[in-house]
Amino acid sequence: MAAQPHQLFESPNSREIHIGDWIITASTNPISSAPECDALQADLGMPLPEMTFGNNYLTLHHRPSSWMYTFNTKCALATVKRGELEPGDGGVKVGYADKWLQSRTDPSSQLPMPKTVVTKPYDWTYTSTYKGREVDDAGTESASTPYPWRAADPENVSHAIPLAELTRPDPIHFYAEIPLYEDELHDNGSSGLLVRIRVMPTCIFILSRFTLRVDNVLFRTFDTRIYHSFLSNPPLFIRETRGWEASYERVRKLLPKRDDLTPLTDPTWIAKVLSEMPQNDDNTGWRGLGGDVEVLELNSR
Repeated sequence: MAAQPHQLFESPNSREIHIGDWIITASTNPISSAPECDALQADLGMPLPEMTFGNNYLTLHHRPSSWMYTFNTKCALATVKRGELEPGDGGVKVGYADKWLQSRTDPSSQLPMPKTVVTKPYDWTYTSTYKGREVDDAGTESASTPYPWRAADPENVSHAIPLAELTRPDPIHFYAEIPLYEDELHDNGSSGLLVRIRVMPTCIFILSRFTLRVDNVLFRTFDTRIYHSFLSNPPLFIRETRGWEASYERVRKLLPKRDDLTPLTDPTWIAKVLSEMPQNDDNTGWRGLGGDVEVLELNSR
């Protein structure tokens, strides 16, 4: 395929590519300031992750149809469960929580229970099944759209992401990594959501990955992959979502070197191990488990 005509524009905190019918913008800024965090926290009604990149976003704009799709921090955090956790929310306790509580409630214990302060409950792991959203020209989430996602046809080869194309050594016209948030979970692990995009001569490919590690408890990953071929007519988008989780110990046993724990902090390695691991009943019943493939068609010229 001949190279798509394209132009690149760069500023200190953003990159943009105009390619064919598309305008794609990636904004990567420093961690939000204290006033920005205060405003976002008040809006969301829960404490924010330690590293909140509130001004980061990725936006795709299809000019002929005016369709826009975005990944941004506020919308991602809005999917984190607020309120008491219920079945399906994938609630997690830290590894020593039960022993800690038992040591303070055992009849023979001389340790007083700590004073507590009433706070609004929320999912402290910041687990998210965010897969991006349609927005209007003002950047506001669209409640309705003339281009709905529908279930992919498993018999239609055009409804599957072509892995062979994505692994070819094609030139990359545009690449960006957009962190939305990260948290160290009070030194009990880590949680974070990172969006990556590649624009090649033949296609657009996006990977949004949420990764959770709770030390001595579990690992969890939720991936959203979005693919668009410039050859598709009408323009077709494929969106694939997959969620996995497994106990910390099951994952640790698969380390390449028993005494080297470095891979346990690598989201790419964690996702690979979880995706290849046979699923069993050793999970929280989180509703994000499993997968789904959807497609969306836009108006052509």
